[in-house]
Amino acid sequence: MENNRKMVPKRRFKEFQNAGDWEQRKLGDIGEIVTGSTPSTKHPEYYSDTGLPWVTPTDIIGNIIDDTALKLSPLGKKIGRVVPSETILVTCIASIGKNTMLDKPCSFNQQINGVIPNNKNYNSYFLLTESYHWSSKMKYEAAAGTMQIVNKNEFSNINTYVPKLPEQEDIGLFFKYIDTLITLHQRKLDKIKAIKKAYLSEMFPQNGEKKPRRRFKGFTDDWEQRKLGKIGYTYTGLSGKTKEDFGHGDAQFITYMNVFSNSINDPTMVEPIEIDAKQNEVEVGDVFFTTSSETPEEVGMTSVLLEKHGKTYLNSFCFGYRPMIKINSYFLAYMLRSKHIREKIILLAQGISRYNISKTKVMEIAVPIPSLSEQKCIGQYLYDLDNIITLHQRKLEKLKNIKKAYLNEMFV
Repeated sequence: MENNRKMVPKRRFKEFQNAGDWEQRKLGDIGEIVTGSTPSTKHPEYYSDTGLPWVTPTDIIGNIIDDTALKLSPLGKKIGRVVPSETILVTCIASIGKNTMLDKPCSFNQQINGVIPNNKNYNSYFLLTESYHWSSKMKYEAAAGTMQIVNKNEFSNINTYVPKLPEQEDIGLFFKYIDTLITLHQRKLDKIKAIKKAYLSEMFPQNGEKKPRRRFKGFTDDWEQRKLGKIGYTYTGLSGKTKEDFGHGDAQFITYMNVFSNSINDPTMVEPIEIDAKQNEVEVGDVFFTTSSETPEEVGMTSVLLEKHGKTYLNSFCFGYRPMIKINSYFLAYMLRSKHIREKIILLAQGISRYNISKTKVMEIAVPIPSLSEQKCIGQYLYDLDNIITLHQRKLEKLKNIKKAYLNEMFV
């Protein structure tokens, strides 16, 4: 029965629905297989006196090369094998299966295998997209051996299925369009994130300053410096609980990852627990601080609660903070994650293999406080930026999911 199975994809362009089976080919049949090792000097055409970009696995992000990270070959004038544009590169050691297609002549290191396609019979962008399937086969080959490596011979013998050139070209063009959309959305997302990062630095006073570098029109007054302990008080998270107490009950608690990941608390990132009058119940407007992390840069992350449903507590690896003065919650959320406040918190991290902070020390930190009207402007602006970031992230994720679905349905 297996021999009679038709080698066609689940989804096919209309004009190719009756075009027949795809044909099995080894990678070595569809083009020249090249490795990143330095070739023999009897091939002078493989060398360059001018220096060309040198690609390593870390330069491959998604299925494109991060041009900003590329360096010239470390081998000086003798840069090794130069391969042409449209060569397909696939990592073969450690991070096996990362792939890209060159848009310019390059050289690459020994952790990468390359395919220089026979362009008379094979479309490069089709092969780039299909290499998504090669990677799973490569990982299987590596797992079967004693080392995490796919050598040139194993790579050459990987089987794949290909249609006639016209169908390859249409598939390649289709995925090139999707990849272009993904790249554009990723660039937009990165740009907005960079803007937010810059504003988090410029919209709050730097150390020793009384005014921020960037302000909304109409605000000129100095900001006050107030110690956290003078404008609010702390409370503990869950205590006295065992493993059996979690996973059931009519109350809920805010998880560590919710606090760590979100400057504004996510009301869906909670877990059930029994109602316990001995525990501290959180209130809207509270701030949560993580108390422990594996690196000092990640300790003391903050999250502000804007919404809660029913009785809610805080996990035992965080402490809560409740302001005693009127302060805009959005402003508070972003101020506590601004560059200069984060630097102060990081300095408090203590430990060797794991880092902790003392809530008493955190309460000694002086934070900048402007007028309530300026707080509202800053908080709302940064919150709107976050909403735009979330929107682009969702669009990007949707495009990636669409591509993944088509990858599974448009190839054999």
